[in-house]
Amino acid sequence: MQVQKEKEYVTTVRLGVTSSTDDEEGEKTPHEVAVIPSREMVDAAVQRFVGRIELGVIPQVIDTVIFIKNGAIEKVLALEMVVKVPAGMTEADLARPVVVVSDFESGKAEFELYTYGEETVVIRIKESARGSPAHELAAKAVRNEMLNYTHHAEVEMVGDHKCIVSVPEEDIARIIGKQGKTVEQIERKLGVKIDVRELQRATNENKQSIPFDLQMNKGNIKFYLGAKNASRDVDILVGGDYLFTVKVGSSGVIKLNKKNKVLRLIQNAYNEGKKIELLG
Repeated sequence: MQVQKEKEYVTTVRLGVTSSTDDEEGEKTPHEVAVIPSREMVDAAVQRFVGRIELGVIPQVIDTVIFIKNGAIEKVLALEMVVKVPAGMTEADLARPVVVVSDFESGKAEFELYTYGEETVVIRIKESARGSPAHELAAKAVRNEMLNYTHHAEVEMVGDHKCIVSVPEEDIARIIGKQGKTVEQIERKLGVKIDVRELQRATNENKQSIPFDLQMNKGNIKFYLGAKNASRDVDILVGGDYLFTVKVGSSGVIKLNKKNKVLRLIQNAYNEGKKIELLG
């Protein structure tokens, strides 16, 4: 009787050691690695293919670059092809196919490859490019959309069309949706690739309670903290439980409107006599 089963091969690669039989059974001979790749060599590994094959094919040939130092993986880069305006350019009609090379773990773009005229250029992305006004507007649009699904969202733009959204763990499934359909709809609506992650909140051990005056209307809630607390991040707690973190306005006021889901939570807590506290 024949049994139809999938076959799987598992391989372990050990750096700095050779085997007399080229497998685990042979006699091992340790040796020094002749060349340790530098960051420039990692860049060169990608540029080596530029001009030899079509730019759009490069991510299909190389989708991952692993940087190894002293036998350990120090950095992993990922490649993907997107159609976008290259970093540093602003005109929408300059959009073109761009190979974006990003840090595999953080998702932050490291550099871009694209054609300009008859040449293919490789441009490193500066930190200043990531904090551009366009990115701030995009982050605001994503954050406002996320407030339809969660009471708190932190958005970090890691590219012109890619962002990391950090939300409380209990809201992740609601944002992603069944088989990822909800987050796909949001991505199509905003034109941004979204990576949803769990919000990591700092402890309150070193934070102090901030006095405030509370004004509650039907359509909004205002916390008056004073000008000395302007533009600082504060945590809002209800009944001793963390609710979310918000930035105080330039005039020392936190304003939550009816579009923010946390408004109803604070209103209910206030009506029930629960303690509302601000920490910063």
